[in-house]
Amino acid sequence: MIVLELFWSFFKIGLFTVGGGYAMLALIQREIVEHGWLTLEEFIDILAVAEMTPGPIAVNAATFVGFRTASYLGAVTATGAVVLPSLIGILLISRAWQKYKDSPAVVAVFKGVRPTVAGLIISVALTLGATVLTANHHGTVNLVGVAMAAGVFLGVYLKKVDPFKMIVLCALLGVLLFR
Repeated sequence: MIVLELFWSFFKIGLFTVGGGYAMLALIQREIVEHGWLTLEEFIDILAVAEMTPGPIAVNAATFVGFRTASYLGAVTATGAVVLPSLIGILLISRAWQKYKDSPAVVAVFKGVRPTVAGLIISVALTLGATVLTANHHGTVNLVGVAMAAGVFLGVYLKKVDPFKMIVLCALLGVLLFR
């Protein structure tokens, strides 16, 4: 049954992803593409919508994928499943955190996990970049897309422009340039 598959997939994503949000995207991408729920291109479109809506991107992506796959029940199921492990985990951990947060073992674990999260985010960025920045499936470079991506990077990273403003600007440019 599709709803149970959605629950299990998004529960695993929530359970095995440390760092939340963007770190979850690599697992979400793999799960939905392998199940055939969405193509990679459709996943990228959903990420764009999820990024533009309020709330955590992974929760928004789970909601969109769930809805697309199994309507309202799918949306509620995927969303609940992706946040359930965090809810359970934080309830269990919160009491012990104050006592052990300065422990050398705990500090070492976090020093090991941080680069892992960065690597997951880089992996997703490269996969999305390879798909978005090519004009077709033959690998032709989409120069307009490359220019837009570079502009967003420079604006957000170097100039500290609000990411939402960049999304709106690029959406308007998309209407003008890609119609």
